[in-house]
Amino acid sequence: MLEHCDERSAKIPLPSKNDPASGSLFAVAERFAAFCDSATPLFRTTTHNGSGHAGVYLHGLMQARPRAKNMERMEEAVAGADYEGLQHFMTDSPWQAGPVMDHVALDVSGLLGGPQCLAYVDETGISKKGDKSVGVARQYNGRLGKVDNCQVAVFAALGAAERVALVGARLYLPQHWCEDPARCKQAGIPVADRVFKSKSTLALELITHLRGIGVQFAATALDAGYGKEPGLLRALDAAGEVFVVEVHSSQRIWRDDPWPAAHLPGTQRRATGKLHAVGAALSVRDWAGAQLPAAWRTVALRQGTQGEIRVEFLHQRVYLWDGDESSAKLWHLVVRRTLDAQGHAGKTSWTLSNAPADTQPAQIVAMACARYFIERGFQDAKTSLGLADYQTRGWLAWHHHMALVMLAMQFQLHERMLHAQALPLLSTADVVELLRHQLPAAAVTPESVMSQLHQRHRKRQNSIDSACRNQTPPNDFYE
Repeated sequence: MLEHCDERSAKIPLPSKNDPASGSLFAVAERFAAFCDSATPLFRTTTHNGSGHAGVYLHGLMQARPRAKNMERMEEAVAGADYEGLQHFMTDSPWQAGPVMDHVALDVSGLLGGPQCLAYVDETGISKKGDKSVGVARQYNGRLGKVDNCQVAVFAALGAAERVALVGARLYLPQHWCEDPARCKQAGIPVADRVFKSKSTLALELITHLRGIGVQFAATALDAGYGKEPGLLRALDAAGEVFVVEVHSSQRIWRDDPWPAAHLPGTQRRATGKLHAVGAALSVRDWAGAQLPAAWRTVALRQGTQGEIRVEFLHQRVYLWDGDESSAKLWHLVVRRTLDAQGHAGKTSWTLSNAPADTQPAQIVAMACARYFIERGFQDAKTSLGLADYQTRGWLAWHHHMALVMLAMQFQLHERMLHAQALPLLSTADVVELLRHQLPAAAVTPESVMSQLHQRHRKRQNSIDSACRNQTPPNDFYE
């Protein structure tokens, strides 16, 4: 049976058409200037007004060359940019990144239809050299698929179909960072944040915070890195949050409730003190392998660039139990695999969801597959908006940069939705390219180019000299 579930069925309101220039891509620079002006209050404190530098930084995220959107390149690309001023604004200015992210989250939620959009939580790694950048360590970098010297952060995003924007971030601090007060102090980490938190804890904080500030979304989609954490799933369920989460093929399930007899008088406990389950568990992989071919159903999700995207799936209500004193949970299990143009099945994925019992399986499949778009969001943010291009080391500067990237992403989402009817395939890269050509650029003369080259040379030489001064000579250096 072929079902249809269009991920774009949610009604997405377009921005107002009252602006006479709203329909013209040639007016994107004017809209960007108005957008930057509207964000001015976010960068004012009782003792400082950083709105001017915020506007320059946002311009730099649009105008500097792709994959080189750091402050040095911003100074070369943006008219009136001042490297020293930007450095102070990012590293020392007292404006708070949290309210900026919250502003973005509330605006994006409204743009994407509020309760009809999805929240995504995922992590990404940002490669770094040396050991000074806050949170940097030899750890798994999902972007590279290997252990690397990098920073890792957990991000929240909101999305509807192919439209997505990052709306929150938590920097992951490895255990050895939290156990080194001097290193934390040098990086400017507030005392309250020098506490180790797992990535699942950071994910729960992000979701709870979004709800707390009034952001609306239908459900949260997470990958198997979070699906393997039963404590996170129980906490989300207890908070009334609907989730759609991938799990590993070894995930244990029960077809029948394993709990009913476990609490009766005389119930036997294992040597570990845990209760015995009623009946035997099986893995989701074994359960799927035992199903007949006729049990698989096919759903058409949406039109992709290479044709209709289809998946086939199995669905079953199953019990989950962690062996503790709480009762088992009856949740949805969906096993799915993509189909190519010839109908051949691809990689298999396993998904659990605590959505209401009457939720259509095809809807759970669509939400699970939509999680792909946070990867697109990371790609857009890194390739077009400078998410990973910063050259700062401290805690405050890291959060400042992420907040400004989210603001830039908010603007590109406005533009893409503004032109959704006439240019449905307009991309983040398209919006950035338009702005690069329309925004006032720094004057380029032979003299200015030579000056920039000399500045780069001096900074490189200063870095080399600094490294040499800090290097400890071998014991026999002077012998």
